[in-house]
Amino acid sequence: MTATTTVRTHTVVDSPYGPLTLVATDGALSGLYMTDQRHRPPEENFGARVAPDEDPFAEAARQLGEYFAGERHTFDLPLSLQGTPFQREVWAGLLAIPYGETRTYGELAAELGRPQASRAVGLANGKNPVGIVVPCHRVVGANGSLTGYGGGLDRKRRLLDLERGGVAGALF
Repeated sequence: MTATTTVRTHTVVDSPYGPLTLVATDGALSGLYMTDQRHRPPEENFGARVAPDEDPFAEAARQLGEYFAGERHTFDLPLSLQGTPFQREVWAGLLAIPYGETRTYGELAAELGRPQASRAVGLANGKNPVGIVVPCHRVVGANGSLTGYGGGLDRKRRLLDLERGGVAGALF
């Protein structure tokens, strides 16, 4: 039997929301973490640090720059999302939420055919390892209020404002 080796690398890129740590597993984006993000894995799990212009990070950084400039509405990047089957189902549902729109946790649960699972959807949403690219910021509370976001509610509000025609603007 042949053992498979997983290769992880990471880089850090600047953004209007502060530094973003991008993690790749076997050449596919597997993490995008903001400073002080909830559920951020320890840095020793990210692999060797490489320059932002190395593959696959150069393309991710380019697409993120276009997104922050309001020029890109969807991402076209290879992803390696590690989670339970239910989490991956929720994350696929997040990718289906159009740019500039929001869904409540209950609406997303119903769209996934699990109308009673809004809390479970919320928990899976919070464990999304590739924020922004997998747009967990587009999920809001039942009354439309901004609720839980691993990167902080201020960043969530600013990402939604950007998608509604605003500008990214610096966080600090």
